[in-house]
Amino acid sequence: MNTLVNKNPVKAVSMRRIIFFLLVTLTSILMLWLFHQTLNHYFPTLIIWTLIILFSLTLPWMVIGFWNAIIGFLICLLVKKPLSMILPLNLQNVEHDSLNSSTALLMCIRNEDSARVFRNLQIMIDDLIKSGSEKYFHVYILSDSTTDSIRKSESRLFETLNHQYGKQINIVYRCRESNEGYKAGNIANFSQQYGKLHHFAITLDADSFMTAAAMARLVKMMQADPQLGILQGLVIGLPSSSAFTRLFQYGMRLGMRSYTMGSAWWQSDFGPYWGHNAIIRLNPFMQHCQLEEIKTAIGYMKQILSHDLVEAILMRRAGFEVRVYPCEDSSWEENPPTLTEYIRRDLRWCEGNLQYINLITLPHLKLISRLQLILAVFMFLGSPAWILMIVIFTLSIAIFPSTREATHGIYFYTFIWLTLLMWYLPKVAGALNVLLSTRESQRFGGRWRFSISLALETIFSLLMTPIAWLNHTIFMMGLVLGHQGGWTSQTRDGHNVPISYAVKQFWPHTLLGIALTSILYLSYKDATFFGLLFFGGLLLSIPLAVITSQTWLGNLFMQYKLLSSPEEITPPEELIPLRLKALHHRHTDSVHS
Repeated sequence: MNTLVNKNPVKAVSMRRIIFFLLVTLTSILMLWLFHQTLNHYFPTLIIWTLIILFSLTLPWMVIGFWNAIIGFLICLLVKKPLSMILPLNLQNVEHDSLNSSTALLMCIRNEDSARVFRNLQIMIDDLIKSGSEKYFHVYILSDSTTDSIRKSESRLFETLNHQYGKQINIVYRCRESNEGYKAGNIANFSQQYGKLHHFAITLDADSFMTAAAMARLVKMMQADPQLGILQGLVIGLPSSSAFTRLFQYGMRLGMRSYTMGSAWWQSDFGPYWGHNAIIRLNPFMQHCQLEEIKTAIGYMKQILSHDLVEAILMRRAGFEVRVYPCEDSSWEENPPTLTEYIRRDLRWCEGNLQYINLITLPHLKLISRLQLILAVFMFLGSPAWILMIVIFTLSIAIFPSTREATHGIYFYTFIWLTLLMWYLPKVAGALNVLLSTRESQRFGGRWRFSISLALETIFSLLMTPIAWLNHTIFMMGLVLGHQGGWTSQTRDGHNVPISYAVKQFWPHTLLGIALTSILYLSYKDATFFGLLFFGGLLLSIPLAVITSQTWLGNLFMQYKLLSSPEEITPPEELIPLRLKALHHRHTDSVHS
């Protein structure tokens, strides 16, 4: 085992956090001052302060993301060994360590396509056996499925899998009668039954896929540091034939590494946990991370939906570290195939994050942990703030002629472009990393294809942002009125979204978009362009949902190798058995050429 420790000194980490806090605070003050100068002398005082208060609600998430991206970009660009700035020495040098512990591989499923789940699992087991590490892993298929036909299919596929591999690796299938506690309850049930048999557990979602090398790396890093309670691996999107998925995950792929590297620089041992493609130390997890129901604002008890961050802060409260390995490491997930499926997942996360309001005052939490809970809430609270800002600003332009002069000042233009820069800097940083490196640009299909893909993704992101804001706003209004959200399984296969369904989902967005555009154009058309930068997606929400779901558009992107991930340009051997359409299309093209 690697015995080198060399932890980042507490004072050094504290200094990083002080520097980061000062950067975020000063940037927020600058943005608030700039916004005040934009409005001052033109808008009524009451409206000025209403807009400033709303804007302040949007700042934490935006400014922190901005500085995460800058710091991460500089580390990747200027530091020869970026991990030396992020991880203790003993976690940087585990390649030659041996596996000497027992790890449970937890596949958590509920009403999923069982054939797809077991196919992925079979390939992962194959890879473990090929690597010779199968004796250190034990597979658990933890089902919360409620449909009889799916349960029967799962049971049948388990028997096949166990017959094929049971002599080489231990495989257990368990189906709960109740979905109590959702995924966290599923894992808690595993912990009660089997937790004491293993040192660690790697958590997987139904759409997760990891190579044996990636799993072994996580285990070796846990072995190297007994105080490491949770280690989160960087998760990237699997190559997809869906136009929506390609657009959605392209920008995410660009921004993820610099953003995660930057956040890890100051968070250090208070890292994130996303609930999957990660490894947990079972003994402290079972002792300290079991979740209880929480009391809602209207007085009834409810199970925690977004369990991952809560488990991370409880692990940290118990004195164990939570870290992220911020490098791409053969660890994948599937992203939603359509805008409507993305919204369904996003609103689940919205409801889960808003529950954190009830947990901020938990006793004995570290200050950073409380900050993480607050930021997770602000991730979604910023959405209604943006919608209200846009509506108030637009109505003010129409009602008060003096406000129109504000759109001609240098403060206005500076504020608009700085705000857009803060939104997109993580992607810009990632794009610069690609464009400045011939090797990186070739991984994405070359600089020309990359530039065209980046332009397409930027337009898509501009359109998507206000749609998400309004979704969150409407959903939160429903929660306030007592409506229940819930936690249902996703549709993971690509499919065309019917126009009628898109209209049903997005008529509020379209009406608000038409109203805002009409008011601006009729009252002061010079401001229409800037307004559309912030709410243009509302106008186009219905066609965006329909068009990005179309098979022909995904095929077109694949044909011209646009919005392609590096795995699609040069498919890794480990992904070939998945028979992904995006990779099959690439392989067919190569054969014919």
